[in-house]
Amino acid sequence: MNPSVRQFGELVDRLMASQWTPEELLQASQREPLYRLAEHASKQSPLIRRRLAEAGLRPEDIAAPGGLARMPLLRRRDFQLAAAELYCAEVPREHGPVNVLRTSGSTGEPVAVRRTHFTDLYWYALTMRDHHWHEREFSGRFSAIRPTMPGHVRLPNWGPPTSVLHPTGPAQAIPITAEIGQQAEWLAEFSPNVLLSFPSVAEAIARHLREHGQRLPELRRVKTIGETLSARLRQEIETGFGAPVVDIYSSHEVGIIAVQCPESDLYHAMAENLIVEILDAEGRPCAEGEAGRIAITDLHNHATPIIRYEIGDWAERGGPCRCGRGLPTIRRVLGRERNLVAMPDGSRRYPLVGFMRFREVAPVLQYQFVQHAIDRLEMRLVTETPLSASQEADLTAIVQKALGFSFALGFTYFPDRIPRAASGKFEEFICRI
Repeated sequence: MNPSVRQFGELVDRLMASQWTPEELLQASQREPLYRLAEHASKQSPLIRRRLAEAGLRPEDIAAPGGLARMPLLRRRDFQLAAAELYCAEVPREHGPVNVLRTSGSTGEPVAVRRTHFTDLYWYALTMRDHHWHEREFSGRFSAIRPTMPGHVRLPNWGPPTSVLHPTGPAQAIPITAEIGQQAEWLAEFSPNVLLSFPSVAEAIARHLREHGQRLPELRRVKTIGETLSARLRQEIETGFGAPVVDIYSSHEVGIIAVQCPESDLYHAMAENLIVEILDAEGRPCAEGEAGRIAITDLHNHATPIIRYEIGDWAERGGPCRCGRGLPTIRRVLGRERNLVAMPDGSRRYPLVGFMRFREVAPVLQYQFVQHAIDRLEMRLVTETPLSASQEADLTAIVQKALGFSFALGFTYFPDRIPRAASGKFEEFICRI
């Protein structure tokens, strides 16, 4: 085993042990890497050096209890406009070579993140933690549907990071841009034990298989990434495939942020690698059950010092988990602010639209909401048969009751699928105000 593989395996073992550390001790353990990050960035990153000075902070101040909250938030537009000043001029030799990852997320605002071998090592190790938590059998067949795949291909193993540490069964990679029927056909031929996919794609495939009298009899787990997993999508996927869904919350900028607990529906933040804050409108930490904006500090990226990065997502803070792990929790990932409904009283809420009753009154196959005004929604639909005026009225009543306000609803129909964003992602609710 070469040193990098040994280092990888040792990190996986440490993470499997540290998850049981009490939360207050985990938070204390974050101070040393946070200090090292701030000290390095104060010397190598002009932007961080300037921000520290403007806030009257030294690196040791940030690492002190309560000190990080004094650092201004780094917003995506700041990242875009001042990237050259944010990047570190030098990177510690032990962090390995630097690579560049470009992403626009779901915002259409591209950023380029410089990452190192060390940050990638944590990404890989946290992927293995997810595998171990959910007891995936590495000898099984693994299918991955991704936006980065140029074409369909079968592979002899799962690929890194899994195959670096374990012998695995075969895998297949499917481009997310392929037609849903074609994706379903490839999956049926391969008969995977584990499927990785965006939630909306998995739901569409499950529906296609059901409509054509097909199934994936060997499927044991569905792993979802890349989109907000709503309660409706989880229900549809689990019912359609007859297999449990495990969700991962991640971003290209910082890697894996939180993983669904193997013993509850809570998400555990990956506290050994990231500091995940959930902040209210005043910038204060949210209490358990409160929803707010997410700000993330990457403790180990000494190439692009991401300190209190407002990633653009909202989440609801969780409480202690019954599993006994000390990793802090997120109850729900709500998505981006543009995925929350704007209410006439000025508040924003998770858009519970009453989807469970839609098919009681109309043959709805797919839906999407777009909010164009404070009191007006567009309901985009794919239906089995054209809807009557009374069916539209029934849907309107369901949505208005679920949202708690009498929004005016307009209807737009699509023949087969509602178009996705250019990134391949699908959003059930989009607020444009």
